[in-house]
Amino acid sequence: MPADRGHRARKRFGQNFLVDQNILSAMARAVAPRPTQQLLEIGPGQGALTAHLIDELSDPSRLTVVEIDRDLAAMLRERWPELTLIEADVLRIDLAALLATAPDAGWRLVGNLPYNISTPLLVRLFQHVGQIQDMHFLLQQEVVSRLAAEPGTKQWGRLSVVAQYHCKVQPLLAVPPQCFRPVPAVDSRFVRLTPRRDQRLSDDALVSFDTLVRTAFQQRRKTLRNALRTLALDWDQMPVSPELRPDQVDLDGYVALAGAYCRSQDRA
Repeated sequence: MPADRGHRARKRFGQNFLVDQNILSAMARAVAPRPTQQLLEIGPGQGALTAHLIDELSDPSRLTVVEIDRDLAAMLRERWPELTLIEADVLRIDLAALLATAPDAGWRLVGNLPYNISTPLLVRLFQHVGQIQDMHFLLQQEVVSRLAAEPGTKQWGRLSVVAQYHCKVQPLLAVPPQCFRPVPAVDSRFVRLTPRRDQRLSDDALVSFDTLVRTAFQQRRKTLRNALRTLALDWDQMPVSPELRPDQVDLDGYVALAGAYCRSQDRA
């Protein structure tokens, strides 16, 4: 279904429709859904990727889609009445309740995510990785660079640390702007996020981890001693040098720091 037929892309929803059939086919092959798996597609739009996924699944009832645009939702219902379609803003739905309905292996998530919701949505999804088998998203190249960044680089930040704690990050296909209608001003990248099952922090320590990482990168140019001053850390008991800047600390460093900070809170 061409992206310019019967529906005009709406800026408020961040709509850029992927129309390159070769890229769409390659994305579906990368996901490689099996008939017994349960898929959740976020932002199906006019159903370009949806059609390829259904071809792989051979059973549309195995696919649940979340679409905010009521006109597109109506088009999808007409084309695939077997779909489970949730007409809503994915940032406002009860994700915990939806993902709790996953089969034993977990949901497989797919989507061409609007650029304006990708980071907040990813942060929310990381809270529910226990119900997720994997995620394949088409994102702005800049976001994928941050997800896959290494310590000491400009891209290394809160999203990098949190993403890599929860998931293995694998950048896949590069997708240039001309593959979309309307044509965006940025490059895109298809990425695979596979939840890690070897998480090392307790629930309490994970709260400390999120607090430390968020607070540190709010002042990334300062040393940890100054960036984390409001947390009143006893640096003599911390496993990381307070003279490092936040972007010089790797994932293991933040995990160790969170564990020590959590233990210090328990003793207080």
